[in-house]
Amino acid sequence: MGNCAQADLSYDPSITISLSNFDIKYAIGKGGFGKVFRVQHKISGKFYAMKEIKKSLVIAKMSASSIMNERRLLGMLNHPFLVNLHYAFHDRNNLYLVLDLMSGGDLRYYFKSYGQALSESSLKFLVSCIITGLEYFHSFRIIHRDLKPENLLFDSNGYLHITDFGIALSSQGNNSFTSSGTPGYMSPEVMCNQDHTIVSDFFALGVIMYESITTSRPYMGHTRNDVKNAILAKQIKLTKNEQPLWTMQGLDFVNRLLKRKPEHRLGFHGVQELKRHPWLEGWDWEKLEAFALESPFKPTKVDNFDKNQINSEWAYTKVKVSAVTSQNLFAGYTYDSTSIIKKHSQE
Repeated sequence: MGNCAQADLSYDPSITISLSNFDIKYAIGKGGFGKVFRVQHKISGKFYAMKEIKKSLVIAKMSASSIMNERRLLGMLNHPFLVNLHYAFHDRNNLYLVLDLMSGGDLRYYFKSYGQALSESSLKFLVSCIITGLEYFHSFRIIHRDLKPENLLFDSNGYLHITDFGIALSSQGNNSFTSSGTPGYMSPEVMCNQDHTIVSDFFALGVIMYESITTSRPYMGHTRNDVKNAILAKQIKLTKNEQPLWTMQGLDFVNRLLKRKPEHRLGFHGVQELKRHPWLEGWDWEKLEAFALESPFKPTKVDNFDKNQINSEWAYTKVKVSAVTSQNLFAGYTYDSTSIIKKHSQE
């Protein structure tokens, strides 16, 4: 992975993409460092999601490494069940990522909009989408480490895609030095600063499934330490008495994903353990990957997002970004997928 990432950072003067190449329509999302806009490429007419990242906030939060980490990974990876990168560029104040437009909104927005548990058949479709994306992601021996409803986006046809790779990390070597993620979705081994592998992403998948079934997370708390103590205190398990409408195979699938010890967790020996589980027996993976299955989720609007969240006040910082600082921290940020495709076709 390291060699690929280094090659991806090399400066390419032929990439001249800039903000002037796009018509900005309106904001459709908001993250920790800026907003996300629906944009249209002026020449091709294609619509994308453009993530605007404020350099001053990145520097103030000492997050340049995670921003560059996501950019490197997006330049390396491309898969139908991920949110893929098309262009990346920056100016004096901002960084920009131009990504696949996922107009169906994120899974969290769906939870808030409908406020009810998902049926077993509907959740099986969602889980299959996530597994397909993780299978590709994990083939590079990379752990996502922040799998949660906010980072799972629906396209206009109701298929789910994985996004946000800022804290993703190689599973090769000892990872006990880092413990990043979102409390409530972090695996016990990550919470306890232990070495962790791709199986930690399967614990997060179990949390998402549990939340989809019960409308609450299995381990709750006001602080990260509260969540950690809740995990260590008790092994959560769904039962048939609690969920009478669910099959035993479905409940077993969730319960095994939520095993606290990674060696006991479904997927410890690879993603095929999930795909071979009785709950997914007979699932048509080929049709799913060809987008030939009808999704049980039907986005109702052109853009599905929380307008109150988009319009909330933004916390600006007084940190000034010098040209030298920008060059040092964000060297090699530019990317143009069309230029790469053109180069490969000429080789």
